[in-house]
Amino acid sequence: MGSFLLRRALLGLLTLFAVSVLTFLMFFALPRDPATAMCPKNCDAQRLERVRDELGLNDPKPVQYLRYMGGIFTGREHCPAPCLGYSYVNNEPVSETFARVIPVTLSIVIPAAVLWLGLGIGLGMLSALRRGTVFDRLAIGFSLSGASMQLYFVGGVLLLVFVYTLKVLPYPRYTPLLDDPLAWGTALVLPWCTLAFLFSAVYARLSRAQMLETMSEDFVRTAMAKGLPQRTVVRRHVLRAAITPLVTAAGLDVGTALGGTVITETTFGFRGLGRTAIDAVRDGDLPTIMATVLLAAAFIVVANIVVDALYTTIDPRIRLR
Repeated sequence: MGSFLLRRALLGLLTLFAVSVLTFLMFFALPRDPATAMCPKNCDAQRLERVRDELGLNDPKPVQYLRYMGGIFTGREHCPAPCLGYSYVNNEPVSETFARVIPVTLSIVIPAAVLWLGLGIGLGMLSALRRGTVFDRLAIGFSLSGASMQLYFVGGVLLLVFVYTLKVLPYPRYTPLLDDPLAWGTALVLPWCTLAFLFSAVYARLSRAQMLETMSEDFVRTAMAKGLPQRTVVRRHVLRAAITPLVTAAGLDVGTALGGTVITETTFGFRGLGRTAIDAVRDGDLPTIMATVLLAAAFIVVANIVVDALYTTIDPRIRLR
């Protein structure tokens, strides 16, 4: 297990290295001068040259790349480690920008993921155990409804009903958890419910299909033929075999969502990692774009490693080598 995780971590670092090289070449090695995009408005030739010197754009491209990546661990003259570059659009290090927006994205994604996994997997498994009943049909209708709707539509309807019409919830504004836990949860309940409804619909369909497939396996029929109660068979045999693909899907979804919930943040007016990335693309803020790509890739790599580590706990038949 330890050696496997070490190999996966090394492979993840290699993946991040490849992503960093590609993003650097994409944004800093193109014929277009990055200093032009980063220089503030009314930028004269002297200011432009100073920006080029501060960014090290007059150095060879390999030197620029090594300086950028080295700054993550050792810092640079304009920001301490981990230095992800300096944004001339925001006039601050990118790491300081991320320190403000990452808690917003985490506050949206993590609780919502708990909700959509619990609701979706639970609903799908109950639907499989009650196949053909009214409950099963209602669950299928729920999953089809959720899968066919878009986040901005569901979020807009929830805002209209609960904020503007019924006025039972305030307009969403992010408050740090430690400052006021009640205001933090109240402001985020609508994004959580929106994501939970849409994602749980997908997981309900997937978990139902996995449960039905697993329950038709020979080892399940054998356990039932031996006289074991259905509850015991489902808990000890069916769940572990059926949940493995769900863990894979959950790891990818959560990792991708942490990389930037663009539509969610835009719909509810939060400024998290997703909106920061969109604003950086619009403003030509190349250091912020590069850092966002690297951070999103890191989230996905870590999520995949965690999923692989969970496999052996969920299904004892799997051996990691």
